[in-house]
Amino acid sequence: METQNLTLGQYFLNAADQFGDEDVLIFPNHRHTYESLRIAAISRGCSFSASGVGPGDHVGLLMANCPEFIECLLGLQLLGAVAVPMNARYKAQELAYVLDNADIKWVVTHDLVSEYANFGDLLLEAVTTKAPERLEGLVMLGNPREGFVGQSEFEALAESVPQAEMLAAHSEISVMSPAIMMYTSGTTAHPKGCPLHHEMLVQNGINMNRSRYFLSKADRFWAPLPMFHMASILPLMCCIDAGAAMLSMTHVDSGLSLEMMERERATVAFPSFPTVTAALIAHPDFGTRDLSSIRRLNNVAPPDVLRQFQEAFPQAVQTGAYGLTEAGGVIAFNHPDESLETRLTTCGQPMPGLEAKVVNPETGAGCAPGEKGEILLRGYAIFKGYYKSPDKNAEAFEEGWFKTGDLCAMTSNGEIEFHGRIKDMLKVGGENVAAIEIESLLSQHPGVKMAQIIGVPDARLQEVACAYIECHVGHDLTAVELIEFCQGKIASFKIPRHVRFVTDWPMSATKIQKFVLRQWFESEDQSLASGNTG
Repeated sequence: METQNLTLGQYFLNAADQFGDEDVLIFPNHRHTYESLRIAAISRGCSFSASGVGPGDHVGLLMANCPEFIECLLGLQLLGAVAVPMNARYKAQELAYVLDNADIKWVVTHDLVSEYANFGDLLLEAVTTKAPERLEGLVMLGNPREGFVGQSEFEALAESVPQAEMLAAHSEISVMSPAIMMYTSGTTAHPKGCPLHHEMLVQNGINMNRSRYFLSKADRFWAPLPMFHMASILPLMCCIDAGAAMLSMTHVDSGLSLEMMERERATVAFPSFPTVTAALIAHPDFGTRDLSSIRRLNNVAPPDVLRQFQEAFPQAVQTGAYGLTEAGGVIAFNHPDESLETRLTTCGQPMPGLEAKVVNPETGAGCAPGEKGEILLRGYAIFKGYYKSPDKNAEAFEEGWFKTGDLCAMTSNGEIEFHGRIKDMLKVGGENVAAIEIESLLSQHPGVKMAQIIGVPDARLQEVACAYIECHVGHDLTAVELIEFCQGKIASFKIPRHVRFVTDWPMSATKIQKFVLRQWFESEDQSLASGNTG
């Protein structure tokens, strides 16, 4: 493996020197070249420095997708500070927890999406709820607001710090020091802080490009997912290696996405999550837009869903991925030269410098090829441990291997098959049932847009499957129809005993929150038990 002893900031500055006038970040109404982003990042870094931010300090970024997010993210890297992207869906109580737990010194936010989420109100409520010990100030980009340092004042601070002085200090930053701290989605507990060091981020971006995506500076990589998630940050790292451009947007709007991909001649589409891809395909403009330039499509979904996506984009090579925040986003991508069946049923092999093995989660014994167990990881891209969580770290690591909690198998060729979370297994009458198996079957029904399975209590079988279903527009399905569809295709004990229909999903950054679905079911169950039908 070719290693790069670079910090994230130096990685970007090197690319800016090489690809200066090429586009690097494209929004529907704004674009940055490598050079203009370099200028903006240095200016942001100087503003942070003048605010008292230095190496090792934690700065929260509470923003929707926007150029300023990346400017601030890179500016913090030049200081050796740690960027803490904050989930834009958090409520005040969740923000209060992260502000305190992450030891955040400053927060930058904006009023760009105040009609959807008023970050200013949320932050003020959060700091009132629980005053974080280390918080020194809040910055509001956009219209001035009481309680926040205004945009003009913050940007004017940059003039008081010599750029050369700030950049000289950057050379002292270790590649093993944290660059970004992501907070993983919790189940019912608080999210966990995952410090990600410079080497893992830089090397993952390089590996993603040179071993799996093979971009050039002419490529346009559509990656619209939240920038507070690795599903946007990792593609940006990949693009920087090649001098390519990443396409993003404030809100994932299917019609605007299709127009943008056609206009910019996108070569890679990285929706990654089936909710996003299904919405693209279902949009009335999908059949009229020229998407012939797209040669690569990335999604993570059951094989039958991936097959549908491949059929919808016949000009592209559909590939998948396996990864998690604790491993820098992704540790395995399919190679485009793999067979269709391999690309539909596996996530490919680990990237260079990374290792994976599958073990019996109860005994720790190694599993044979094709045998399901817990996948363990090690290598340059594995984080060093959760922030301020010694107990969780003691549970998460074993002899240098990170225990993912994911149920996987490996083929004889070393490709990873993902079968869900170990905790996402149902125990129906003593039989183990993978939720993903039932979801894959239900997704084959022409009226089903999205299916999610949870386990719910049952007096006789201990636990049974409950299906939450989103239908395609124009399809009115019944529970009986879906249960009959399953009959004869899977064992009877796997067939859902309950079916619920939804139009909106409870989401974290990019994933459906199954624990909320369970709360919905429990609330409904309690309501019926009390005789309340309203």
